[in-house]
Amino acid sequence: MKATSCSDLELIKQLHLGSEAALASMFHKYWQPLFVAAFNVLKDKDACEDIIQEIFITIWDRHEELEIRSSLKAYLFSSMRYEVYRQIKAGNVREDIFDQIYLRLQAPIPDDNIEYKELLAKVNAIVDALPVRCRQVYQLSREEQLSHKEIAERLQISPKTVENHITKALHHLRISLGGMATMQFLCLLIE
Repeated sequence: MKATSCSDLELIKQLHLGSEAALASMFHKYWQPLFVAAFNVLKDKDACEDIIQEIFITIWDRHEELEIRSSLKAYLFSSMRYEVYRQIKAGNVREDIFDQIYLRLQAPIPDDNIEYKELLAKVNAIVDALPVRCRQVYQLSREEQLSHKEIAERLQISPKTVENHITKALHHLRISLGGMATMQFLCLLIE
Protein backbone atom coordinates (compact mmCIF):
# COMPACT_ATOMS: atom_id res chain seq x y z
CA MET A 1 0.00 0.00 0.00
CA LYS A 2 1.38 3.39 -1.01
CA ALA A 3 1.71 5.97 1.76
CA THR A 4 -0.03 8.57 -0.40
CA SER A 5 -3.27 6.58 -0.43
CA CYS A 6 -3.25 5.69 3.28
CA SER A 7 -5.57 6.89 5.97
CA ASP A 8 -4.12 9.06 8.72
CA LEU A 9 -4.14 6.07 11.07
CA GLU A 10 -2.13 4.01 8.59
CA LEU A 11 0.25 6.93 8.02
CA ILE A 12 0.90 7.09 11.76
CA LYS A 13 1.59 3.34 11.87
CA GLN A 14 3.97 3.58 8.92
CA LEU A 15 5.67 6.60 10.46
CA HIS A 16 6.34 4.61 13.65
CA LEU A 17 8.12 2.07 11.44
CA GLY A 18 10.32 4.80 9.95
CA SER A 19 8.56 5.34 6.63
CA GLU A 20 9.78 8.54 5.01
CA ALA A 21 6.97 8.17 2.46
CA ALA A 22 4.44 8.37 5.31
CA LEU A 23 6.06 11.57 6.56
CA ALA A 24 6.05 13.00 3.02
CA SER A 25 2.37 12.12 2.65
CA MET A 26 1.54 13.84 5.95
CA PHE A 27 3.52 16.86 4.87
CA HIS A 28 1.82 17.13 1.47
CA LYS A 29 -1.63 16.58 2.95
CA TYR A 30 -1.37 19.05 5.84
CA TRP A 31 1.32 21.60 4.94
CA GLN A 32 -0.96 24.07 3.18
CA PRO A 33 -3.86 24.09 5.70
CA LEU A 34 -1.36 24.43 8.58
CA PHE A 35 0.46 27.24 6.80
CA VAL A 36 -2.76 29.11 5.98
CA ALA A 37 -3.99 28.85 9.57
CA ALA A 38 -0.67 30.09 10.97
CA PHE A 39 -0.44 32.86 8.37
CA ASN A 40 -3.95 34.08 9.23
CA VAL A 41 -2.57 34.90 12.66
CA LEU A 42 1.09 35.80 12.15
CA LYS A 43 0.98 37.39 8.69
CA ASP A 44 4.63 36.41 8.29
CA LYS A 45 5.36 33.92 5.51
CA ASP A 46 8.88 33.03 6.65
CA ALA A 47 7.89 32.52 10.29
CA CYS A 48 4.95 30.32 9.27
CA GLU A 49 7.08 28.22 6.94
CA ASP A 50 9.62 27.77 9.74
CA ILE A 51 6.91 26.74 12.20
CA ILE A 52 5.42 24.12 9.86
CA GLN A 53 8.85 22.79 8.90
CA GLU A 54 9.82 22.52 12.57
CA ILE A 55 6.65 20.56 13.36
CA PHE A 56 7.45 17.95 10.72
CA ILE A 57 11.13 17.78 11.70
CA THR A 58 10.08 17.13 15.29
CA ILE A 59 7.63 14.46 14.16
CA TRP A 60 10.39 12.73 12.21
CA ASP A 61 12.90 13.02 15.04
CA ARG A 62 10.40 11.46 17.45
CA HIS A 63 8.65 9.09 15.02
CA GLU A 64 9.38 5.93 17.01
CA GLU A 65 7.97 7.16 20.34
CA LEU A 66 5.40 9.63 18.98
CA GLU A 67 2.01 9.21 20.64
CA ILE A 68 -0.93 10.78 18.85
CA ARG A 69 -3.96 10.39 21.10
CA SER A 70 -6.32 12.37 18.90
CA SER A 71 -6.57 12.51 15.13
CA LEU A 72 -3.47 13.35 13.12
CA LYS A 73 -5.12 16.57 11.96
CA ALA A 74 -5.94 17.62 15.53
CA TYR A 75 -2.39 16.78 16.64
CA LEU A 76 -0.82 18.83 13.84
CA PHE A 77 -3.08 21.84 14.36
CA SER A 78 -2.51 21.70 18.10
CA SER A 79 1.25 21.64 17.50
CA MET A 80 0.95 24.58 15.11
CA ARG A 81 -1.14 26.62 17.59
CA TYR A 82 1.43 25.95 20.31
CA GLU A 83 4.28 27.09 18.05
CA VAL A 84 2.39 30.23 16.98
CA TYR A 85 1.66 31.00 20.64
CA ARG A 86 5.30 30.40 21.54
CA GLN A 87 6.44 32.79 18.81
CA ILE A 88 4.05 35.49 20.04
CA LYS A 89 4.97 35.00 23.68
CA ALA A 90 8.67 35.19 22.86
CA GLY A 91 8.04 38.43 20.98
CA ASN A 92 9.41 36.95 17.76
CA VAL A 93 6.55 38.24 15.64
CA ARG A 94 5.65 41.55 14.14
CA GLU A 95 3.57 43.87 16.30
CA ASP A 96 1.08 44.34 13.48
CA ILE A 97 -0.45 40.88 13.97
CA PHE A 98 -2.60 42.58 16.56
CA ASP A 99 -3.75 45.26 14.10
CA GLN A 100 -6.90 43.36 13.21
CA ILE A 101 -7.83 41.96 16.62
CA TYR A 102 -10.59 44.46 17.18
CA LEU A 103 -12.08 43.98 13.71
CA ARG A 104 -11.91 40.18 13.92
CA LEU A 105 -13.59 40.23 17.29
CA GLN A 106 -16.32 42.59 16.05
CA ALA A 107 -17.48 40.04 13.46
CA PRO A 108 -20.84 38.37 14.15
CA ILE A 109 -20.49 35.87 16.97
CA PRO A 110 -22.45 32.63 17.10
CA ASP A 111 -24.70 32.56 20.16
CA ASP A 112 -23.04 29.42 21.51
CA ASN A 113 -19.46 30.72 21.38
CA ILE A 114 -18.97 31.74 25.00
CA GLU A 115 -15.14 31.86 24.82
CA TYR A 116 -15.30 34.25 21.89
CA LYS A 117 -17.71 36.53 23.73
CA GLU A 118 -15.52 36.49 26.84
CA LEU A 119 -12.46 37.34 24.79
CA LEU A 120 -14.32 40.16 23.05
CA ALA A 121 -15.27 41.53 26.47
CA LYS A 122 -11.58 41.40 27.53
CA VAL A 123 -10.47 43.25 24.40
CA ASN A 124 -13.20 45.87 24.87
CA ALA A 125 -12.19 46.33 28.52
CA ILE A 126 -8.55 46.79 27.52
CA VAL A 127 -9.49 49.34 24.85
CA ASP A 128 -11.79 51.16 27.31
CA ALA A 129 -8.93 51.40 29.81
CA LEU A 130 -6.61 53.14 27.34
CA PRO A 131 -5.95 56.85 27.86
CA VAL A 132 -8.71 58.92 26.25
CA ARG A 133 -6.80 60.17 23.19
CA CYS A 134 -5.18 56.78 22.60
CA ARG A 135 -8.59 55.08 22.78
CA GLN A 136 -10.11 57.65 20.39
CA VAL A 137 -7.34 57.14 17.85
CA TYR A 138 -7.53 53.36 18.12
CA GLN A 139 -11.32 53.27 17.76
CA LEU A 140 -11.30 55.67 14.79
CA SER A 141 -8.72 53.45 13.15
CA ARG A 142 -10.42 50.14 13.92
CA GLU A 143 -14.14 50.90 14.11
CA GLU A 144 -14.39 53.61 11.46
CA GLN A 145 -11.38 52.36 9.49
CA LEU A 146 -10.01 55.86 9.01
CA SER A 147 -6.49 56.36 7.71
CA HIS A 148 -3.82 57.95 9.88
CA LYS A 149 -4.17 61.15 7.88
CA GLU A 150 -7.98 61.23 8.33
CA ILE A 151 -7.66 60.64 12.06
CA ALA A 152 -5.02 63.36 12.34
CA GLU A 153 -7.29 65.83 10.54
CA ARG A 154 -10.32 64.91 12.61
CA LEU A 155 -8.51 65.15 15.95
CA GLN A 156 -6.20 67.96 14.87
CA ILE A 157 -3.02 66.07 15.71
CA SER A 158 -0.08 65.01 13.56
CA PRO A 159 -0.10 61.69 11.63
CA LYS A 160 3.00 60.71 13.63
CA THR A 161 1.04 61.19 16.87
CA VAL A 162 -1.73 59.00 15.42
CA GLU A 163 0.84 56.32 14.61
CA ASN A 164 2.27 56.55 18.13
CA HIS A 165 -1.16 56.17 19.73
CA ILE A 166 -2.00 53.13 17.58
CA THR A 167 1.37 51.54 18.36
CA LYS A 168 0.79 52.18 22.07
CA ALA A 169 -2.73 50.70 21.92
CA LEU A 170 -1.58 47.58 20.06
CA HIS A 171 1.34 47.12 22.43
CA HIS A 172 -1.02 47.44 25.40
CA LEU A 173 -3.38 44.89 23.85
CA ARG A 174 -0.55 42.45 23.25
CA ILE A 175 0.76 42.78 26.78
CA SER A 176 -2.68 42.72 28.41
CA LEU A 177 -3.90 39.75 26.40
CA GLY A 178 -0.75 37.73 27.19
CA GLY A 179 -0.89 34.18 28.43
CA MET A 180 -4.14 32.27 28.19
CA ALA A 181 -6.16 35.07 26.59
CA THR A 182 -3.69 35.16 23.71
CA MET A 183 -3.93 31.39 23.39
CA GLN A 184 -7.75 31.57 23.39
CA PHE A 185 -7.58 34.25 20.72
CA LEU A 186 -5.28 32.10 18.59
CA CYS A 187 -7.47 29.05 18.97
CA LEU A 188 -10.50 31.05 17.88
CA LEU A 189 -8.72 32.49 14.84
CA ILE A 190 -7.08 29.25 13.73
CA GLU A 191 -9.98 26.85 14.07
